[in-house]
Amino acid sequence: MRTAANNDPCADLWGPADPLGEALHSLRMSGMFYCRSELTAPWGLALPPMQGLSFHVLTSGRCWLDLHGMEPRLLQPGDFVLLPHGEGHRLSSERGGRTIPIADLGQERVSERYGILRHGGGGPTSDLVCGAVRVDHPAGHHVVRLLPQLIHIDSGWSSQTGMEGWMRSTMQLLAAEAQELRPGGETIITRLADVLVVQAIRTWIERDPSAQTGWLRGLHDPRIGRALTLVHRAPAHAWSVESLASAVGMSRSGFAARFTELVGEPAMQYVTRWRMLVATTWLSDGDDSLSAIASRLGYQSEAAFSRAFKRIMGTPPGSARRRDVRASLDRRG
Repeated sequence: MRTAANNDPCADLWGPADPLGEALHSLRMSGMFYCRSELTAPWGLALPPMQGLSFHVLTSGRCWLDLHGMEPRLLQPGDFVLLPHGEGHRLSSERGGRTIPIADLGQERVSERYGILRHGGGGPTSDLVCGAVRVDHPAGHHVVRLLPQLIHIDSGWSSQTGMEGWMRSTMQLLAAEAQELRPGGETIITRLADVLVVQAIRTWIERDPSAQTGWLRGLHDPRIGRALTLVHRAPAHAWSVESLASAVGMSRSGFAARFTELVGEPAMQYVTRWRMLVATTWLSDGDDSLSAIASRLGYQSEAAFSRAFKRIMGTPPGSARRRDVRASLDRRG
C-alpha cells in the first residue's frame, strides 16, 4: 500500500514543460572508455558487444562499418555513428576486409578510461575517436530502448541542414582533445561526446517516422506529454488516473483512453513501472536501504514496495544491487 502525499506537488511542477526535451536531458552519460585510433591501410578491427552505447567519429581517411543485419556502410571524414545497443561490429579499411579482435591488439593506456591504438599495414591513414558510454537515468533508458540498431550522421546531411559548421567544429575539438589529452581532457571529451550523442538521437527523432510511435509519440502529445512529465518529476506522488487527467485538463475516460493509445499501456501501470525504474537506479547507484527507498517512493512498507518491484521487474529489489542491473533495465525498459 502506498501512502498519500501530504501536499499536492503540482504547485511545484507547473513550470514550462518540454517533455521530449526533458527526456533528452535525462541522457546524462558516464564514460566507460574512450580510444583514439591511428590506423593505416590495410587494417581491420572486430569490436565485441558491450554494455551501453558506443560511437565512432571519423576525423580523417575512410573506413567501412559492418554491422550484423545491415549492408556495410562507408564512413567519410566528419561522419558520426552511434550504436545505441552496444552490438558487436567490424571496422575496416576495405569492404569485407580481414579484421582482428581489438582485444588482441595492444593499446597504449593513457589512463584508466582512455587508450591509444596504433595498427595497420603502413598505407593511407584513417583516424578515429571511439567511445563507450553508459546512460544511468531511467528516462534515458526509455529513450535508448527505442533507438534503432544504428544512427549515422553523415557530413553531407549535416551540410544540407545547416549543422555542418558546429558538428564539424565539435568533432574537431573532440579529436584535438583526444590527440593532446591535456589536463582536464577526459572531462572535455566526455562532455563533447554527450553533445554528439544527444544530437544524433535528436536527429533520429526528427527524421525517422518510427520515432513518432509509442512512448515518444506520447511525449510529443501536449497533454499526455505533460502527464508523463508530471510522473517523471514526482514519482512518489499518489497519482491516480483522475489526478493526472485533471492536471492536464482532460476527462478521466478521455485521458485513460488516449494515454493507453499513445504510450502503449494504462496510465497507472506506467506510473508503477516508472517508480520501479527509478528505484532500480537508486538501488544500483546508492547505499540507501530498501525501506528508505520504499519510503522515498511513497510506499507504506518495504514489503509492499518489494512486491511491486518483483511484479514489474521480475526479480527482487535486492538483485538491483548487482552491477548487471543496467542490462536488466535495457531488457525491461
